[in-house]
Amino acid sequence: MGRSKFSAGVVVVRWTGEAWRYLLLRVFRTWDFPKGGVEAGESPLQAAIREVEEETGLTTLDFRWGEAFRETVPYSGGKVARYYVAASTEGKVSLPINPELGRPEHHEFRLVSYPEARRLLPERLQPILEWAHGLVTTPAEAQAQLTPERPLS
Repeated sequence: MGRSKFSAGVVVVRWTGEAWRYLLLRVFRTWDFPKGGVEAGESPLQAAIREVEEETGLTTLDFRWGEAFRETVPYSGGKVARYYVAASTEGKVSLPINPELGRPEHHEFRLVSYPEARRLLPERLQPILEWAHGLVTTPAEAQAQLTPERPLS
């Protein structure tokens, strides 16, 4: 698989107290999860974490579902993107300036509900969203949300 055609990213989710929100980034009219190319000497997971920081400014990711991943079917001339799932519990999302471009890589970000993510994401990302949503809404996860580190007041 050509390196230039393989990218890695993270479906970043944030718990709002009622539901999970999905972090989406927009370039022109296309919405996606944070992702980018895997550089020499990097594992796909390392690349995914680096891309999240470069594209959103987030540095604290909780890979509480382990290193499970899903890949897209090949698109745009054979590209494949691998996605992991991580919770973002802290940090403000931003669109940092990309030094090579002199501007942010993306035009907009949104933390959206699952139905909204389904509406915005392109066809190739629907199976990734479905998989991630199934992962984060398992009963064990729901149970974990009821026992936060700090007691409910």
